Amino acid sequence: MASPLFLCILLIICSYGAYIVAGAAPHGFVVVSTTSSLLQPKDVCSTSTVTPRPDRAVVPLVHKHGPCAPSQSTIKTSFAQALHRSRVRADYIMSRATTKEEDGKVSIPAHLGDSVGSLEYVVKLGLGTPAVEQVVLMDTGSDLSWVQCKPCNSSDCYPQKDPLFDPSKSSTYAPIPCGSSLCKTLQSDRFGNGCTSNGTQCGYRVEYGGGSKTTGVYSNDALTLAPDVVINNFHFGCGYRQGGPNDKYDGLLGLGGSPESLPVQTSKLYGGAFSYCLPSVSSGAGFLALGAPSNTSDFRFTPMTRFMHETTFYLVRLTGISVGGKQLSIPRKVFEGGMIIDCGNILTHLPDTAYGELKSAFRAAMAAYPLLPHKYDTCYNFTGYSNVTVPRVALTFSGGVTVDLDVPNGVLLDDCLAFTDSGPDDYVGFIGNVNQRSLEMLYDVGGGRLGFRAGAC
Repeated sequence: MASPLFLCILLIICSYGAYIVAGAAPHGFVVVSTTSSLLQPKDVCSTSTVTPRPDRAVVPLVHKHGPCAPSQSTIKTSFAQALHRSRVRADYIMSRATTKEEDGKVSIPAHLGDSVGSLEYVVKLGLGTPAVEQVVLMDTGSDLSWVQCKPCNSSDCYPQKDPLFDPSKSSTYAPIPCGSSLCKTLQSDRFGNGCTSNGTQCGYRVEYGGGSKTTGVYSNDALTLAPDVVINNFHFGCGYRQGGPNDKYDGLLGLGGSPESLPVQTSKLYGGAFSYCLPSVSSGAGFLALGAPSNTSDFRFTPMTRFMHETTFYLVRLTGISVGGKQLSIPRKVFEGGMIIDCGNILTHLPDTAYGELKSAFRAAMAAYPLLPHKYDTCYNFTGYSNVTVPRVALTFSGGVTVDLDVPNGVLLDDCLAFTDSGPDDYVGFIGNVNQRSLEMLYDVGGGRLGFRAGAC
């Protein structure tokens, strides 16, 4: 007679995995070849290009470890590193939300900004006149954009592949005066660093949660997004002293909601709206676009707000999760803290109850494959399998918007479930960049909504 344990395992496989034996995948599951580029990233950049749009400013966007990266990193991120960096970033953002006011005084965290080490997507821009190519990390969790500038020796700046930006060779460069309204706004937003050059120029400073930092002169110059799209008087940091891990790139492009960010600076031109499509590591280019498309009929929208008193971060409400086409039994109150949409965070962080339900359901659906015996929750050994059948994971947001994540690139990272826990129920969570892959994410800030369009890159 079969043991109770055997019968339990058999019931799990019959519930979620009988299709594996039969060789067919029912609704809610996807069969993926382990020899395809979906699970085995390609080493050659594809020829995919970004289609120009007459009503929007569009810039190609790639993964920094992908074959299309213009300045490829030599150190690829393991799942363990991704988990660590993702948690550091999440913890830091939460520390900003827990600043306290006592006796009229505001306590501000010692570190400003977020963890640069977790950023994964880069765009290529032109800065100055004539335009000089700059490859910068993209981040919706940061506001102030910056690049490394000459003169800056090896002890003051980290190594980068491209030449340093030289402001003396740009005919449109100008430092922002100390005491100007722009400098006062910078100081009120906690990025100020006093005055430099005998008190004439506005200084900036950003110290990130992961230990990186940048200081220099707050500056104006022309920003070229495309051959015929130039943003005049773009405000950015000209960095003369950097520290910590920054991984070879020329700087950072801030897409948050504070006045220093690119979307806010260009709001008169593009209405403050922007979108992007994050490609997987193995694919070609995605895109970053300023402005909303003229036709949004292909998008599904959910309400979007700010995160507490922080204008930087974009918050949406998750209401449910399904695995393999089956809705999980998670009380809606678990999600009351909301979810920050964060392209700089790698993994998605869910409240404890939600994460526990997702992990259990996903493991049951993948019961035919062996788990790797290490401390990370849900990682698989696909050695010896020519095909892997992966359950679809869908997220439902307020307004009844259900988004199917890309399989496997939007669900698995290095053969591990790309989710982790964020803390107690009602605690804020994060939608990481793995879950966002292949979706066009439209931040309609003026309309107070976030749009999703499937299969955009």
